[in-house]
Amino acid sequence: MAPYLGASDTRSMPASARLIALLDDEEDFRKALSRLLKAHGYQVASFATGEELMAEVPTAAFGCVLLDLNMPGMSGFDVLAELEAELQPPPVIVLSANDDPAMVRRAFALNAFEYQHKRVAAPALLASIERALHR
Repeated sequence: MAPYLGASDTRSMPASARLIALLDDEEDFRKALSRLLKAHGYQVASFATGEELMAEVPTAAFGCVLLDLNMPGMSGFDVLAELEAELQPPPVIVLSANDDPAMVRRAFALNAFEYQHKRVAAPALLASIERALHR
């Protein structure tokens, strides 16, 4: 299968720019989404907790972060706030099963790049990732 290239070809980007951090506490969701992203030419680093992700942020150059909000321990909102404190935070695409307007507003107040429902169609999610990588 050819990689999804969207508006531009990410294969010309440095490998680190195509590294997607995927944070979700649901293992099956992480595995399925990771397979999809890898099939479209992305490198994926998967994390089950916010603490795991934040431990890698200082040394990893993530092109973007796909982030669930409702997780045990460090919530997605906590992760958004900590990422924003980084010198050059990666763009964050929130993937949540909850589309409550208050949660959406809070995510954008914490500088989320985009907010998508977890049931988002693959082409729409891939287009969101391309926008984030080329912002």
